[in-house]
Amino acid sequence: MKIASTFLTLATVAMLWSCGSKSTETTDTTDFADSTNEAVTDNAASDSASAVAEDDAEFAVEAANGGMAEVALSKIAQEKATDPKVKEFAKQMITDHTKANDELKTLATSKNITLPAAPNEEKQKAASDLGAKSGSDFDKAYIAQMKKDHDETVKLFEDAQKEVKDAEMKAFIDKTLPVLKAHAEHVKSLDKTK
Repeated sequence: MKIASTFLTLATVAMLWSCGSKSTETTDTTDFADSTNEAVTDNAASDSASAVAEDDAEFAVEAANGGMAEVALSKIAQEKATDPKVKEFAKQMITDHTKANDELKTLATSKNITLPAAPNEEKQKAASDLGAKSGSDFDKAYIAQMKKDHDETVKLFEDAQKEVKDAEMKAFIDKTLPVLKAHAEHVKSLDKTK
């Protein structure tokens, strides 16, 4: 019965989302993931064994959004950066964030958490703005964006260490946070050379 009601809730959310997407506005996949997760956690609240805390799902959505954005921005940098150190950093971002994104997807699937299919509109705009730059202006803008994003992501993960309830999600955070802190330090050192 619980499974049937979960599917009914997901079907309702999908139907509402698809109806809403017929408007001229684009639907943010992060908002859709949050709405879907909220419906599932509300519906599963009576079954505490399978219920994932709403905070845990929100963290997963936000982490996925940031991780996908890091990969997208770094792929642009692989093509457009002029400084070999910036290209090298971008390559490392693609490798590390793709690995973390894949781990998070697997974990989210096991916890019945819906993740966004693409970065949110804010992150997509940042990628578009970055892609419009070239030469040393691009390198400086990429480094500035990476610095900002990693500061935000480190804070997200540090806060989640205190708030997330799921043990496997906590293990993911504990494993990933040192890598994110290393990225933040690396990009700060690159920033000093520009």
